[in-house]
Amino acid sequence: MSAKAGFALRARNPDVLTCIANLSNDEVFTPPEFANRMLDSLADVWAAANGGADIWADRTVRFLDPCAKSGVFLREITIRLTKGLADVIPDLEERVDHIVTNQVFGIGITYLTSLLARRSLYCSKHANGKHSIAKSFANDDGNIWFKRTEHTWIDDRCTYCGANRRDYDRGENLESHAYAFIHTRDVKTQLTEWFGGDMRFDVIIGNPPYQLADEGHGASASTIYNQFVEQAISLEPRYAVMVTPSRWFSGGKGVDEYRSSMLTSGKLRTIVDFPNSAEVFPSVDIKGGVSYFLWDQEHDGNCEFTLVRGGEVVGPEARKLDEFDVLIRDIRGVRILRKVLKYDGKPLADIVSARWAFGIELTSNFSQWHARRLKGSVRLYMQGGDRERWVDPEVITRNRELIDKWKVLLPKAGPGNSGGHVLPDMVLGRPLVSEPGSVCTLTYLVVGPLPSEAACKSLSSYLRTRFARFLVSLRKPSQDAPRGVYTWVPQQAWDREWTDEELYAKYRLTHEEIAFIERMIRPMNPDGDNANE
Repeated sequence: MSAKAGFALRARNPDVLTCIANLSNDEVFTPPEFANRMLDSLADVWAAANGGADIWADRTVRFLDPCAKSGVFLREITIRLTKGLADVIPDLEERVDHIVTNQVFGIGITYLTSLLARRSLYCSKHANGKHSIAKSFANDDGNIWFKRTEHTWIDDRCTYCGANRRDYDRGENLESHAYAFIHTRDVKTQLTEWFGGDMRFDVIIGNPPYQLADEGHGASASTIYNQFVEQAISLEPRYAVMVTPSRWFSGGKGVDEYRSSMLTSGKLRTIVDFPNSAEVFPSVDIKGGVSYFLWDQEHDGNCEFTLVRGGEVVGPEARKLDEFDVLIRDIRGVRILRKVLKYDGKPLADIVSARWAFGIELTSNFSQWHARRLKGSVRLYMQGGDRERWVDPEVITRNRELIDKWKVLLPKAGPGNSGGHVLPDMVLGRPLVSEPGSVCTLTYLVVGPLPSEAACKSLSSYLRTRFARFLVSLRKPSQDAPRGVYTWVPQQAWDREWTDEELYAKYRLTHEEIAFIERMIRPMNPDGDNANE
């Protein structure tokens, strides 16, 4: 055994990969402990499908990380294979060289991370350097490939990833963030060019970049983790194991087709979900949490779903993922929803407006308002305080018929701890009664028209209940609360002050189900503030 191999494979304390800072909230380094949790799941599924065989004792299994950053997956896989293949290849130096040259491959997402990944795996930024644990490479890169890739612009958008040209046509001195793995229509041919030979992988594993900030301020973003997953699946591996934001379960920009495909495929064998991303990535806050899944080419059936929140672990629970159009992360929520949907109530979403209810000109920073009422003007509700504002009706371009109707306004963005990662959660902001002769900016969605002020107050009381806000939370993965989150909230008779006790009784919820709702959802006083507890 050489000194180089010994240095690479012995335990290190502290592990440098637990100490490095993340690149951003969207390019997150995977902690070694979490990477090993994912590898444990892979080993369990492999053993179950192969008569108890140990994946780490198979010298033919080939692994690819298509989005290597710190190189943690490649390093931990190599450590496991080094132990598992001890009887198959007794000589340690020969064994390590076989693993890193024939079984473990990666694609760096940037030049910097490609160097970091090579150091993690080979103990050298040069795979063929004198300090490298590899013996057979003829090039510096080894099996961790990186080459700068450029976006392909069509109408100022990248035809591959959707990046905005204004933000990412940056010149050669800055990273392009055009990730090679998803900037090709024929990834199989590209892999052959990058690594040589027939590149077929048994396992594709990684933690892809999550999104590309758009419009300069992150107000809009192109989601890209789904593109890495889809490209990985297109290579037809035996298994794909990826960690991504959990917001794809029920939301996320541009992932509707991805969500449908994943939920209906029958190929998801395992999902482990962490609503609080800090339990996985302590230094970043990923709204809606994170999860990892194991996609199995030969699987066709239920998924073993596990929810991990603090010290509580729910599952694994065998679930049919396409029971609904979105994925509810907690099986206890599924059971409550099934009860509610047995009743033939129309969804509240049917009377909730789309965004920009009164016209796109009425933005959240709309300035064409008056501090006092002028002749013919209408009341304007907008973000930024309760003082009265007025606006000329000529600027209203949509739903003019609602101006002189009673209606309820719902904040488009929920308060504070969005996505339910801190419990109990408020889920929604305070509903407002909007009288005839009033409109709002895109800060609000509009529910209506309603027949009277009394009906508006009844609806507002309903939306303050924990019951209604719990049903909203099942479809609300982040701070944003568009019309769709009200799909499972049934309409009621708007003729009374609604209370949780009445709703619990109506839908025949058990004491355990009520306790679950009240642990998840914070009470709301009539003025919308948090109730004292």
